[in-house]
Amino acid sequence: MTALNTVRTAIEKRVAYSRLKRELQNMPVETAIDLGMFREDAAKTAARAIYG
Repeated sequence: MTALNTVRTAIEKRVAYSRLKRELQNMPVETAIDLGMFREDAAKTAARAIYG
């Protein structure tokens, strides 16, 4: 069961990462400026948020 839980957790994290990355890439420029970030850094920001 432990291996199955590990795989499930990895898949859940990957889905969350993909979703967050897509949302960050598609947010309006004004929102990105308000948050103090660049949309081009979406992958790095999403990875830090999901994977630590």
